Amino acid sequence: MKPAMQLASCGAVRLHGVLGEALDANHRGRLSSFIVDETSPAIALFDPATVRINLSGDWYGEHAGKWLYAAAKADVRTGDAELRSRVLRVADHLVRLQDDQGYLGNYAPERRFTHKQAPKAVSWDGAPSVRTWDIWTHSYLMLGLLEVHRQFATPMHLDAACRIADLCWRTLSGGMDITDLGNHHGMSATVLMEPALELYFTTGQKRYLDLALLILEQAEANPRLALLTQALASADASEIATGKAYQLLWNMLCVAKLYRATSDARYFAAVDNVWRNVREHHLTLGGGPWGGVGHRSREVFNPAAVFSPTGYVETCSTFAWIELNRELLSSTGTAQYAEEIERSAYNDLLGAQAPDGENWCYYSFANGRRVYTTYWRCCKSSGAMALEELPSAAYGVIGDSVISMNLLGPSEATLSLPRAGTVRLEQRTSYPFDGGVEIRVVPERHAVFTLQVRIPTWARGAQLRIDGKSAACTPGEYASIRREWRGDEVIALALPMQARTHRRTHRNVQESRAPDGEPIAQEVVHFDYLAISRGPLVYAAGLIDGYKIDETLRLDPRAEEQWLETVSTGDGAEIRLHPLGRAPIMFSPYYRAGGRRDRTWRLTWMSLAPE
Repeated sequence: MKPAMQLASCGAVRLHGVLGEALDANHRGRLSSFIVDETSPAIALFDPATVRINLSGDWYGEHAGKWLYAAAKADVRTGDAELRSRVLRVADHLVRLQDDQGYLGNYAPERRFTHKQAPKAVSWDGAPSVRTWDIWTHSYLMLGLLEVHRQFATPMHLDAACRIADLCWRTLSGGMDITDLGNHHGMSATVLMEPALELYFTTGQKRYLDLALLILEQAEANPRLALLTQALASADASEIATGKAYQLLWNMLCVAKLYRATSDARYFAAVDNVWRNVREHHLTLGGGPWGGVGHRSREVFNPAAVFSPTGYVETCSTFAWIELNRELLSSTGTAQYAEEIERSAYNDLLGAQAPDGENWCYYSFANGRRVYTTYWRCCKSSGAMALEELPSAAYGVIGDSVISMNLLGPSEATLSLPRAGTVRLEQRTSYPFDGGVEIRVVPERHAVFTLQVRIPTWARGAQLRIDGKSAACTPGEYASIRREWRGDEVIALALPMQARTHRRTHRNVQESRAPDGEPIAQEVVHFDYLAISRGPLVYAAGLIDGYKIDETLRLDPRAEEQWLETVSTGDGAEIRLHPLGRAPIMFSPYYRAGGRRDRTWRLTWMSLAPE
């Protein structure tokens, strides 16, 4: 099945502004320093002497594949010859370590996914044995090796990924159950569907599609997971397996790719149900999937009705949400998925990255401290991967006559259409701080084609003009301009950027029965909160008055338009909130509140005085 939208190649787009700065930091920091050769700790894990004694294992082996994937894209984007040399050296080294059967993990022989293990009581996270991350590590290794092959046309790396998949097929078709090979009732292993499908897309070999379908069949047979059945029944995301956000969203990405591979409408319906449930009930204002309220795991979705300003966002979950939306954008060409990518990128993704590009937050909080995590944590590599996906998501081509501008912000792109040849596009803008966007379109040849520009849902009153004429703009959709493009032409997009308020309630209802037996519900907890956004950016304050982690606000309901004052600064806008009875409170964009320093506080949601 051909994608509805062919996203740009990673080398065809250059992002500037805050996203470009984040990508530059990613290149200079994480991707250039974390792994440099086979002696780097994340690769030394695979040395045979180390592997022989690794009886417990952990997720640490995932870093190799994640780094290969992100660094290969970054090299093509930047033209960094030294980074390319490192990527190829590390990939070649890993291939040399692969055994005759195709195994390329870091577990001792007796703990590998190919061997039956002694049964063990299932723990709180649905882990049936001690080898819960072996398939997980191989999944990322396959994705990394595949990406190296795609970017540098190296058959040996594709062959290594195929040999892993073939080993997995022999293991699973020979009687092993995929849900016994990963925690969260198998979700940490069923993610193997994605690299299997990517191999199918790359090679056209049906056995890799069959592998993905076998994994889904085994997932369906496990009543604690029943991935497709529960998604089609519109189960809340918190109720599928353990509700682990990262793994569940990655599994939904797999099902979305099954839809691309088969055109089976059931797969899209399942993904769409979960996607809508997550968007409506399980995202922070900044677009990150969140949980951590009343659970042992901070990374598990809360029940749909739960809200707390102190919930957690795992950066890996933000990465998985961006990846899911990227696949759905490609499969459907629908604007809502691009909007979710942009919201997550400008807020919770950037809000987790340190300015040095090396450090990342494992957890981010709407209300809480920014804490950069330790060396081995998964989120540092996931954040790096998520950033490297943004350039290709920014633009796309539909058919042979439509160019799509998906993400807004200063950027340049070079795309191709049959009639127009090479088409150069440029966004000149201070977005996300300013709503004025000048779009320059330069085709190689005069030709008729359509340029579609995404209009954000918050941009009521948006205007798009070319040659003094207006084009129709509907918030939440693409505005389309079809014309003969004859040379260097400029489109003017104006997006209103008023500061806006958002309200949420933390509540608890006690259910009982009246004396006559009728059910009754009594609200016993009710706390109201208010947050602020402007354009695509969520805003946050630091500690109130320099020391308070909360402040109860009184606001004049008759003068809401006077609460918020936008203050221009040298690097964008800040917002001054004017409550009753106290000094104003200053808010900055969430991603940079507190100066992006470790251990600084960000307060997004403010308590409201009870009515």
